[in-house]
Amino acid sequence: MTHIDDTILAGKHHIHFIGVGGSGMFPIVQILLSQGYAISGSDNNPGETLDAEQAMGVTVYMGQRPENLKGAELVVYSAAIMEDNPELVAARQMGVPVVERSEMLGLLTRHYSDCICVSGTHGKTTTTAMLTQILYGAGLDPTAVIGGKLPAIGGSGRAGSSSIMTCEACEFVDTFLHLAPDYAVILNVDADHLDYFGTLENIIKSFHKFAGMATKAILYNGDDPNTCKAVEGLDQPKTTFGWREDNDFYPANIVQKGGVKCGFDLMCRGENLGHIELNVPGRHNILNAVAAAAAALAVGATPAQIQEHLPQFRGAHRRFEVLGQVNGVTIADDYAHHPAELKVTLEAAKEMDFNRVWAVFQPFTYSRTALLLEDFAKILPIADRVVLSAIMGAREVNTYGIYAKDLADKIPGCVWFETFPEIARYVIQEAQPGDLVITLGCGDVYKCAHMMLGE
Repeated sequence: MTHIDDTILAGKHHIHFIGVGGSGMFPIVQILLSQGYAISGSDNNPGETLDAEQAMGVTVYMGQRPENLKGAELVVYSAAIMEDNPELVAARQMGVPVVERSEMLGLLTRHYSDCICVSGTHGKTTTTAMLTQILYGAGLDPTAVIGGKLPAIGGSGRAGSSSIMTCEACEFVDTFLHLAPDYAVILNVDADHLDYFGTLENIIKSFHKFAGMATKAILYNGDDPNTCKAVEGLDQPKTTFGWREDNDFYPANIVQKGGVKCGFDLMCRGENLGHIELNVPGRHNILNAVAAAAAALAVGATPAQIQEHLPQFRGAHRRFEVLGQVNGVTIADDYAHHPAELKVTLEAAKEMDFNRVWAVFQPFTYSRTALLLEDFAKILPIADRVVLSAIMGAREVNTYGIYAKDLADKIPGCVWFETFPEIARYVIQEAQPGDLVITLGCGDVYKCAHMMLGE
């Protein structure tokens, strides 16, 4: 994969962003602003991100028109922007250089000598957020790019002044191959995005390329066979984390403390580095915390700082986020959209002391629903009650002839509805005090959770 180089920024002052309100754009805007660039941008939808950017000094245009590019010397656009977007077309006609968001992020990662890129099919947002929480709390002043909002830093990213950068590294369409990791973290490798990769073997090959770009070390899940296969034959120094004691880092003496709380001893090659309190639910988050701790130690955090600051992490936005209660029913929301993610989220929910767990699931993309139909049908019944919405097709056309009813028919007692208001009415009518309702999916199913709360 070819990389753009620093010369594209040479002599530039004014950078324009198409789709500036996107969560993935926000940290890049922050970093470039901190480096002295003048930033403008356009978007079609108002929101908190645009408000924050305007407060920081970004010139924001609502709607996308060629005249918004006045004075721009470089244009950054997100992958969601269509080729016929009027600003993108105008930039190309005017000869203004255009760069896709992931390419610009890759360029910026090369500006930091301790860039930690956190990859994995599942858990990368949470782990990147945990790592950022530790480093920020410890005063190490990291730059951060996270796929979800972290309350401690007031959004999905920040511009720091140290050599450290934390960066979520997404494998979708190989975007993580644009990055320049000093430390490559691999949490797990699973079959996902098969519409792009085709096979699990191809996914493993991409993670192998990603890990091979690390300049200082590879930190990886020593318990996950696919991850171990991905790092085979690479010469970089390696550090493992996992459940087993033959990993470099692992948890011991795990204590469940009711609700979302748990604790464990952080072990490093047989040495106890201290007891860690966690305020997020699920065994998977214990392993995410171990990975975050290992990465934090690699760039200079101390065990005492990890003990102090990891408990401050109470989840990233849309990662088992408890939104409120209605009629004694707890409403939560989670981004889980792959069977493996649904499994750990629903198992975490079942470990908590609720009467019944309701899974309100929005399948995302026809290809994933069709290819993983049997897996979804096997995992969703971990919940006591399952409600489905229509499939969110996103970028796809339904060439698979797949519908929510096809999945509902495979799950005992499952019901499905076309619209969120129908789902919200049904669940609020049927759920009992002491139940947990969790909306699940990477689309817009969170709107359904807010409808249940009357918002």
